[in-house]
Amino acid sequence: MAEVALVERTELAIKQKTGKGRVVIIGAGAVGAAYAFQLMNSGLVSEICIIDIDRERTEGEVMDLNHGASFVPPVKIWAGDYEDCQGADLVVITAGARQKPGQTRLELVEANYHIYQEMIPKITQYTLDAIFLIVTNPVDVMTYLALKISGLPYNQVLGSGTVLDTSRFRYLLSQHCDIDPRNVHAYIVGEHGDSEVAVWSLANIAGMRLSEHCPSCERHCELGVREEILEQVKRAAYEIIQRKGSTSWAVALAMQKITEAILRDQRSVLTVSCFLEDYYGIEDICLSVPAVVARCGIKRIFPLGLSPGEKEQLLDSARVIKETVDKLSI
Repeated sequence: MAEVALVERTELAIKQKTGKGRVVIIGAGAVGAAYAFQLMNSGLVSEICIIDIDRERTEGEVMDLNHGASFVPPVKIWAGDYEDCQGADLVVITAGARQKPGQTRLELVEANYHIYQEMIPKITQYTLDAIFLIVTNPVDVMTYLALKISGLPYNQVLGSGTVLDTSRFRYLLSQHCDIDPRNVHAYIVGEHGDSEVAVWSLANIAGMRLSEHCPSCERHCELGVREEILEQVKRAAYEIIQRKGSTSWAVALAMQKITEAILRDQRSVLTVSCFLEDYYGIEDICLSVPAVVARCGIKRIFPLGLSPGEKEQLLDSARVIKETVDKLSI
């Protein structure tokens, strides 16, 4: 018995040291499946459970993933049910109504609210300790609803927010400036949607603000270039959905980045959707702003020195989310 106990303690110590554990994915659609594929390649976790109302589809995805087991780090993947949330380190929710061509994210809120009313209590029946990562659109509204329905502490529930929008922004800037996107530092904040805000005042390339970089650059910016870049960021999902039906790969990479920050306690600054209190006067709403993401979820909100114009745009974005939430019977 002593030997068994020693083995159990050793396995626990290894798990704590490596940060590996169980991730439960709720939703086996395009985003959930792409995330599962990215997660199994990453070596971040030892267990991946996928839950979906379409059991046959889920089993098919699991079979397909498991057939590549010899090519990736060891990981157990199975089609499960809500009781598998017990003992999970992270519950990732991608389930919800699918955005159609021409449809805005906010137009999904009514259908997805009803789904969450039924689904969230099924999860919390088995775990109150896991971190919840919300990906369902409109993600800022759904993060707030998940927080209110679950009754979990503010730090435990976060949304994928504008992590992907920020990556799109950096990519487009890198293309325009002919610079590696990893050397472009800029944020998209506010709604993950049409009212999102580009923080131009703090954007920089290798530490040099754009206001300093642009005059020394050979690529001259015509009037309206910034507006065009931001419009491309805003329209990106619509363009992809029009062409292939849904977004999947880039958002899965964004989700993996958030997952890594949580499970490895990285304290990464990411523009996730989180509950705000007195952030530029914004209260009682979830919105995407830079936050320190760690093993506890949201460790703290990272303040930004926004320009007056950017501050006003962020307040407008918060109003959009607030008005959407106020239309629901919570």
